[in-house]
Amino acid sequence: MKPLHKVIFIDDEKHIRLANTQTLELADLQVHSYETAEDALPLVDYDWPGVIVCDIRLPGMDGLQFMATVRTIDPDLPVILITGHGDISTAVKAMRDGAYDFIEKPYSSERMVKTVQRALEKRGLTLENRVLRRELEAHSAPGPRIIGKTPEMEALRATIAQIADTGADVLILGETGTGKELVARSLHEQSRRRSKNFVALNCGAVSDSLIESELFGHEAGAFTDAREQRVGKFEYANGGTLFLDEIESMPLRVQVHLLRTLQERTVERLGSNRSILLDLRVVAAAKSDLKLLARQEKFREDLYYRLSVVRLRLPPLRDRREDIPLLFRHFVLVAAHRYQQEAPLPDNSQINALMAYSWPGNVRELRNVAERYVLLGAQHGWQVERLMSGGPIQGDARSLAQQVERFERSLIEQALSASNGSIKKTMDILSIPRKTLSDKMRKYGLDKSDFKD
Repeated sequence: MKPLHKVIFIDDEKHIRLANTQTLELADLQVHSYETAEDALPLVDYDWPGVIVCDIRLPGMDGLQFMATVRTIDPDLPVILITGHGDISTAVKAMRDGAYDFIEKPYSSERMVKTVQRALEKRGLTLENRVLRRELEAHSAPGPRIIGKTPEMEALRATIAQIADTGADVLILGETGTGKELVARSLHEQSRRRSKNFVALNCGAVSDSLIESELFGHEAGAFTDAREQRVGKFEYANGGTLFLDEIESMPLRVQVHLLRTLQERTVERLGSNRSILLDLRVVAAAKSDLKLLARQEKFREDLYYRLSVVRLRLPPLRDRREDIPLLFRHFVLVAAHRYQQEAPLPDNSQINALMAYSWPGNVRELRNVAERYVLLGAQHGWQVERLMSGGPIQGDARSLAQQVERFERSLIEQALSASNGSIKKTMDILSIPRKTLSDKMRKYGLDKSDFKD
């Protein structure tokens, strides 16, 4: 969200309005000044992107009445009251009633500006929180739940929308923690199969001796310990979607059985001769290069091509750093709701630290850090490196030089991304000469071509 700059300033004394308007405008703030509260009131709405500074003593509607009216429109809109010496007790009571702060006359320009800037920062977080909550509500409904504004994620959402209702089998490729199951669920929820079962099986989590029974089911007596009939994942997912995660872990002998089931769209329980017709979509996911495994004869090549009617590749989080702030704030809101905790959204320095990290665990790791932030960091202050490692919040194992380098690299990457890889524009953003920028890009292994659209 872009910084907020708007201020409503209300005072019935013209010279005070002019002086404070000039002070706030010199601080790059957009000021709307009014002589009466009644004049200012039409500008106020629930999502007004700014704050209010109001004198308590006004003709007609006074500052306290105005604040009470504002709070009926938006109880989270910061109102700063200007008080005379005799109004201090009134102002303190007003703070208990919801005023953001009060400034006692006479006050310095610096005091006014700093108070307004703090209130604007609070307002910005409030509005951003609202936007994210709306997004969260939208993502809780059937449909896409994939968060991100980078071109890769926009393209991914568009592809999912295009193929969701086709029924084609899909192969999802990506590192651990990039959200492969989320993509599979999104495909399911945007298809006409959404009212049927979505069944997920991690092939790497099932022993070789049991995976056939898990997939295809068995009849009573089909093998030792098969005391009763069991419906397999294929049969249970019939009419819906079957998600096979870590497909590369499936034994070769089971891959043969799987290939036949996919080709014929029928399944036979172990120990049975009866074929059951299948009408389902199969979504497989792998964190390894299946084509390479096929060349090494560790994965069946015919199964690879059968599964990959459509291939979706999920980028690691380090390759879409611009999405980190949105994702982190989203996970903070989800965790705060789950644990019934109040959690302020992170400030710019914390976001910069998040963006400088390499995220080997990808989105899953980011979500875990957000949960630790809600449970621990938000109440006690936090250092992002400690939350990432899951260790104590206080202290930092990295040297100052290492932290500075990480932050410096993040700033250069953000500038290159914002300038679409233009060296000249990046120099202007960072205010550094070409040689310095070239040296630092070489040091951090950055290439301008990686940041072009």
